[in-house]
Amino acid sequence: MSFESPVSQAGKPSSVGGATRRLAAPLAIVIAAATLAGCAVVPSGPSLMALPGSNKSFDQFRQDDFNCRQYASGQNGGLDTASAANTSAIGSAVIGTAIGAAAGAAFGGGSGAAIGAGAGLLAGSAVGMGNAQSSAYMTQSRYDQAYVQCMYAYGNRVPVRGDMVTSQPAQRYAPPPPPPPGWRPPPGAY
Repeated sequence: MSFESPVSQAGKPSSVGGATRRLAAPLAIVIAAATLAGCAVVPSGPSLMALPGSNKSFDQFRQDDFNCRQYASGQNGGLDTASAANTSAIGSAVIGTAIGAAAGAAFGGGSGAAIGAGAGLLAGSAVGMGNAQSSAYMTQSRYDQAYVQCMYAYGNRVPVRGDMVTSQPAQRYAPPPPPPPGWRPPPGAY
C-alpha cells in the first residue's frame, strides 16, 4: 500500500510511458521507411526488351506481346510483383508482432506483452522489407523468363548473352612436319 499522493507520483517517470517513448523513435523510423518503400515503382510488365522478328509487322508483334504478357502472368499464377511484395511484408510484420507479444507476455507479464509486440513489430517489419524485396525480384524474374521464352517461340528477337551470339572459329591445327630424309619406321611397326 502506498501512502504517496497522486501529486507526488506525477513527477516520477512511469515505466509504461518510458517504454512507449523508447519505442516511439524506432517505430517512426520503420513507418517512414515503409512509407518510402511503398513509393518504389515495380514494373507491371516485362523488364526486358523484345523486338519484332524478321518479316513481322508491328501489329503482329503487338499481338505476340499481348499473348506473351498473358502467358507470363499465368506462369506466376496471376500474381504481380507488387502483390507478392506486399503479402510478404505484411506476413513478416504480423508474425514478428505475434512472436514478440508472446515472448513479452512470457517474460514480463502484461506490460511485457506490449513491449514485446512493439519490438516484434519493428523486427518483423525490418525482416519483412527484405522479404518483400526478395519476393518482388523472384516474381519479376519468373515473369521475365516466361515472357522471353514466349516471345522467342513466336519468332521475335529477344536479348541473349554476348557469348552466345558470336561463334568461335574452328580450331585448325597445322599438319605434322615430314620425317627427316632417310628415316624409316622401325621393323615390325606396321
